[in-house]
Amino acid sequence: MFKFCYINFKKLFQIIFLSCLIIQLNSCGLYRPTDARKIPPNASERIAQNQKEGKGMRFGSLLGNKGGGDFQFASSNAMWRATIEILDFVPLTNVDYGGGIIVTDWYGDSTSTNESIKIMVQFLSNEIRSDGIKINIYKKNCLPGGNCQTQILKTELNTEIKLAILKKAASLKKDTLKKKN
Repeated sequence: MFKFCYINFKKLFQIIFLSCLIIQLNSCGLYRPTDARKIPPNASERIAQNQKEGKGMRFGSLLGNKGGGDFQFASSNAMWRATIEILDFVPLTNVDYGGGIIVTDWYGDSTSTNESIKIMVQFLSNEIRSDGIKINIYKKNCLPGGNCQTQILKTELNTEIKLAILKKAASLKKDTLKKKN
């Protein structure tokens, strides 16, 4: 009776082994001829190219090493932190990191009581680039009767604020890299 069970176990093991082998070979796909001019002969260069293209297998999740995504929170985004520091002289009314927008309150200096400005900063990218940020400045003129007119300003102030934010962001990024190293 033990011999019969042993044979069945052996056959079961063979069936499982062959099934796994067939599945593994099937997952390789069909033979696809490649151009030898596009594939680097050096193994480390091929590995780097395959990783860049997203090819290959990763066993990290099988071993319990589950890496998370690349999250960039407001405290780690240099553009965001730089904008908050540059605009610290005016109260903020809307700050939405998820939406990538900062809107200030109406701000007027003490010399002109009828004029005030509002600054809106939109983040188009997390990278420190001049096209990664858009700045709109609104100007409000109020007449003594309570009638107010609002218009968008297209002056050098837009570029000055953008440059100040970009310089501060580059400085913060440089400091962060120094701390990591």
